[in-house]
Amino acid sequence: MASLKKHRIIRKAVQTGTGILQNANIAGFLKGTIYTGPLKNFCVPGMNCYSCPGALGACPIGAMQAMLSARHPKVPFYVLGYLSVLGVLVGRFICGWLCLFGLIQELLYKIPIKKITVPEKLDRVLRKFKYVFLVVFVVLLPIILRDELGVSFPYFCKWICPIGMMEGGVPLLALNEPMREAAHALYAWKFAIMLVIVALSIVIHRPFCKYICPLGAFYGLFHKFSFLQLRCNKEACTNCGACSKICKMQVDPSKKPTSAECIRCGDCVHACPTKALKMTFFGKEKSEQSAAEQAQASSLGEKNNN
Repeated sequence: MASLKKHRIIRKAVQTGTGILQNANIAGFLKGTIYTGPLKNFCVPGMNCYSCPGALGACPIGAMQAMLSARHPKVPFYVLGYLSVLGVLVGRFICGWLCLFGLIQELLYKIPIKKITVPEKLDRVLRKFKYVFLVVFVVLLPIILRDELGVSFPYFCKWICPIGMMEGGVPLLALNEPMREAAHALYAWKFAIMLVIVALSIVIHRPFCKYICPLGAFYGLFHKFSFLQLRCNKEACTNCGACSKICKMQVDPSKKPTSAECIRCGDCVHACPTKALKMTFFGKEKSEQSAAEQAQASSLGEKNNN
């Protein structure tokens, strides 16, 4: 368990460092303004609102919708290519290691209060909704619903996404009086959604990632054939259930290591008593075990099987 604890500390440090790096425009927080420099032409890998005062890069979902909702819509080749490359390389590793909002949800879940277990049948249905949000709100509505001038809106960002309100709306309203005076019903709606997601995150692990996030849905499409893979050695596996018990995304890594719901956090790898689970990249283990560790794992697997 010492290995698992160390692993979790490292992951939290990476998540925190990534969040700080992506939102390093300190002047934006001090002045209540948005950075519009050249870095905003590039997308960050995870969900991170363009309108956050500290944001140095663009949100890929926001960038995709901006092109689709323009008066003369264009196919977002850059965004789709960028996301596809990341998906092929690492899949939902982005969600587990590089997304600031994922970290925020995890920290909220640590609040000591009774947690909610979503019934399995309902959970399976709800998880499909993130694909609905991806197809309907991110792609179809910006293309189909247009005003008399032929202009549309980034519907997911405008009506659904709580990240914009948490990272952008709240700080900007707090720092910018004219914006507070101009705030209308849409701000109240988005603020209410944000509060709901925050409340759910306290009792359900990463609900936005499980049920809403279109970016996670997109990355999940590449999970079965991405270069970064979770592998289970069936010969070493004793079916003890340690990996499924520790997985907060409710995945059984021993049975479905390529599940699109896995965020590649790596907890199961370090919790497995027989080292049957391994994370590989291009077929090679990310961290090589020593001969002694491998022998110990093999011995423990044989003992448990007997």
